[in-house]
Amino acid sequence: MATGTGLVIALLYLPIAVLVFYSFNDSRLNIVWEGFTARWYGELVRNGPLIAALENSLGIAAIVTVLSLLLGTAGAWLLHRYRFAGHRVLHALVSLPVIMPEIIIGISLLSLFAALSMPLGYTTVVIAHVTFCFPFVLIAVQARLQGLDPALEEAALDLGASPLQAFWHVIVPALRPALVAGGLMAFTLSLDEFVVTFFTSSARSATLPLKIYGLARVGLNPMLNALSTLLILFTLGAAILSSRLRRLSR
Repeated sequence: MATGTGLVIALLYLPIAVLVFYSFNDSRLNIVWEGFTARWYGELVRNGPLIAALENSLGIAAIVTVLSLLLGTAGAWLLHRYRFAGHRVLHALVSLPVIMPEIIIGISLLSLFAALSMPLGYTTVVIAHVTFCFPFVLIAVQARLQGLDPALEEAALDLGASPLQAFWHVIVPALRPALVAGGLMAFTLSLDEFVVTFFTSSARSATLPLKIYGLARVGLNPMLNALSTLLILFTLGAAILSSRLRRLSR
């Protein structure tokens, strides 16, 4: 069992280790090791198209995070607070993008935008990303809501607070760990997303994953190794932080 587990872990992480290792390779062909260097990381800063794509990704991810937090929190509160006909059906439909293959989401949204005669660009990418990001926020917030003491809100109402004041001053602070965890997850998912973005973006709104894919099709580029290493570190850090905050929210 231990040997099999070790083999699976090696197959998963050995390619990543090789990618990180060759990001410090002095060879431009990036096939044979020719010595240690960090110049590819420096060249990333001077690469205009990659920087522009990174700015697109960061801007879109920031907007998606805010919208996902608003929709996810409102949806979680609605499903937690109220019981109505079709409650379970609505909950299943909201959670569906979490398990649905991304290519289906991308094709479906592309068909919708075409039917609405909506040109592809920043708006369509944001809508597409929010579609599959906000359920993650909803799930995190809903898990936190289930562990809250309902007497907290009742006490605030008894002390003269309005329902909105009780929600803002009592419920929202209690939801802070879940909100941070869900926001980090939404930001990371949006920043890394490729398949859905491929179907819903234009040349002007191309994000960093799309630009990396275009460069990788041309040939091996050590700058891509360096860029991928930085993205791996960022994603890993965000995932660890999100996981820890989600545990606190339970």
